[in-house]
Amino acid sequence: MSENSEFRFGSATGVGSMPGGDARETAKTVTGSVEDFPFLAELPARGPGADMIGRTAGMLVELYARVEPSGWRIGDRPGRDTKRARSWLGEDLDALEEFTQGYEGPVKVQAVGPWTLAAALELKNGEVALSDPGACRDLAGSLAEGLRSHLDEVRRRIPGAQLVLQLDEPSLTAVLRGQVKSASGYRTHRAVDRQAVEATLRDVVGVHGEGPVVVHSCAPDVPFALLRRAGAAAVSFDFFLLTERDDDVIGEAVEGGTKLLAGVVPGTDGPLSDPAGSVMGVRTLWRRLGLHPGLLAEAVTVTPSCGLAGASPAYARQALAHCVRAARSLADNPE
Repeated sequence: MSENSEFRFGSATGVGSMPGGDARETAKTVTGSVEDFPFLAELPARGPGADMIGRTAGMLVELYARVEPSGWRIGDRPGRDTKRARSWLGEDLDALEEFTQGYEGPVKVQAVGPWTLAAALELKNGEVALSDPGACRDLAGSLAEGLRSHLDEVRRRIPGAQLVLQLDEPSLTAVLRGQVKSASGYRTHRAVDRQAVEATLRDVVGVHGEGPVVVHSCAPDVPFALLRRAGAAAVSFDFFLLTERDDDVIGEAVEGGTKLLAGVVPGTDGPLSDPAGSVMGVRTLWRRLGLHPGLLAEAVTVTPSCGLAGASPAYARQALAHCVRAARSLADNPE
């Protein structure tokens, strides 16, 4: 992905979800807060179909999902849940289009990645798609097609956008470790071979040939090296979950041109430190790795630690504004 290493990410952005259910109000908040890197927000409080699994299920091509008491299940035809998911996505796109008139620069859109989707969507027998390698392949193929047309639609609506695709993969570590529970809850599905995981991710990442792909996970032990090999131009993670064990892979990633979307601002209501304090850990990591301070502002985009759906609307606005101020502090005083 060398052509993407030249791509300039904005200094601060959100992860994806926001509180409340008003698409226009949210788009106004997002574009007003993270002006150099707005994103297409998700509003899960609206109900099934607005959640991240439901939204992505609504993008699938020739595969449909409906809500069952146990969760989302793949069915034969589009039902009201699919229609609802598509309708809300259309509403969110309308709102973002309205507030990005004349905007030129990076815009981020999010969708669930193939492995988290396979760990969440049930087959007719009630087990998740992860239990069946053929179903995983079909799902990844359908997702790739759906993402292609979604990206085309966003390009059409925001012609000045340099699109960044974010794949949400919070279940990736569990998939690699065989920790995804079966329907009964008494056993777990076997770990998926790392090469198969990487190959499938590479296929889905490849859908966005013209632009960079970020893979996001707010789980511990993000597999940085695997994501880089799969073609991710950036990795988005919860900075609070890093341990010194992660130092080497992060150092290699940065030196190899991978961007970091560092989640340093808490995603739920609480007191915020001063902006410089929020990025102190990032500066410390940089020093520990012996990386050039001048690289910092270029390599790191500041984000909340995860989505903001669980926050109050007032705190969500505050958190995004705080990310922008923290990013400015990083740029002004990298050391």
